[in-house]
Amino acid sequence: MNKQKYGFPQHATSVIDLLETVKQKKQKDIDWRSGKAFCLIYYPGNEREENIKKVFDQYYADSALNPTATPSLAELETETVSMCADLFHGDEQVCGNITTGGTESIILAIKTARDWARKNKPNITQPHMVVPDSVHPAFFKAFHYLNIDYTTVKTGSDYRADVAAMEKAIASNTILLVGSAPSYPYGMIDPIEEIAALAKRKNLLCHVDACVGGFILPFIKELGYPIPRFDFEVDGVTSLSADIHKYGYSPKGASVVLYRTHELRKFQFTLYTKWSGGVYGSPTITGTRSGANIAAAWAAINTIGKDGYLEMAKATMETTERIKQAVEQSEELELMGKNDMCIVAFKSDKIDVYMLADELNKKGWHFERQQSPPSLHFTVNYIHKNAVDEFLADLKQAVADVREKRMAQMGNKLQSAMVKGLSSILPEGTIARLQKNSKSDLNNENTAAMYGMLGALSGTDDLDKIVLDFLDTIYTAKN
Repeated sequence: MNKQKYGFPQHATSVIDLLETVKQKKQKDIDWRSGKAFCLIYYPGNEREENIKKVFDQYYADSALNPTATPSLAELETETVSMCADLFHGDEQVCGNITTGGTESIILAIKTARDWARKNKPNITQPHMVVPDSVHPAFFKAFHYLNIDYTTVKTGSDYRADVAAMEKAIASNTILLVGSAPSYPYGMIDPIEEIAALAKRKNLLCHVDACVGGFILPFIKELGYPIPRFDFEVDGVTSLSADIHKYGYSPKGASVVLYRTHELRKFQFTLYTKWSGGVYGSPTITGTRSGANIAAAWAAINTIGKDGYLEMAKATMETTERIKQAVEQSEELELMGKNDMCIVAFKSDKIDVYMLADELNKKGWHFERQQSPPSLHFTVNYIHKNAVDEFLADLKQAVADVREKRMAQMGNKLQSAMVKGLSSILPEGTIARLQKNSKSDLNNENTAAMYGMLGALSGTDDLDKIVLDFLDTIYTAKN
């Protein structure tokens, strides 16, 4: 049997050596502290970070598994949930829990709806849910894990949920409708009031996914931006998820899932009272929960406060408007609809946006590439206020550079068009080996053709195989 590439260490390694190793490894990561990453990271600034860390450190080793052992963590969690319920117009009945992230919040909301239906709609043996096709993939993970049937409905021309189409998709076993505030790909708030009214009329539950927008939408609305009602202010909304570790600016590992009533939340809990080890009750998916992340979420909300969130929201929206104006003034780029908050997505029918992405990567910028149609996605937050001038200058130059590369662009389009015909004969592991043999740094400038190929294969079994192989390669130790 071959030995693992990294064996278990026999002796302790000095922290100095470990820190040096980490320093070298982190050089491969995105440089988010400079504001050059429009994805993954939400940063409140150095002073606020240090304040949150001080509280985080107080609970570094604590577990929230048993609230009778750490009642202070139970207090911090319930206080945080109460503050969030207040932010989202909840009355004294609105309740919930802190989770590890949006995915867990969404899975719990789906589990709650399933178990609610078991009691309140006992004739349904196979529950069904209706979602717009712009919802986060965490919903499909939940459907897979929990054996839920579902129907996805195409968004309208404005990239928002089509409520009429959702109504047509409702079946006799439907138990839940979902809307996003906003959807991640486009930054559009679905018509939550219409979806919730439909759900109430049909005696269904209605979940609002506000994971990305929940902790900024209330503040930009107070600043005067036209944000529609999306939370418990809307009659018919029965649950809501929102990530504190996004625009709430807490460290990663903190989201909140809220319910209209305590009775509804009880369907979220897991109980097992026949265990030889005693009675086991768990509010969320995980048993052991990091006390540090709960404390840090509480600390973030309290150390920033409403005034701080308003200040950061104002700066973030001003930065967003500058980026949108630059896109609108460009002859080559086109915004993906009229977004509601600080997510900017744009496409182009004049240049290859994946080539544009490569040019921006070369300049150190990082963001998301999207498909159907090909587009680029930028999540703007507070840290970008100091980098926007440099970004706009680089964007203008990158557009000009791509405009001059017509022949290469034609080659990428031709290669993408050929993929569907060639995919069935590609050797297994082709894409992973291409990735392995290409530059390993984040500024790889030759990905346009690959993203074009992935877009051409979108939704096919061939792409599933390619991505599975890629994930397996990424999470395998390398020399």
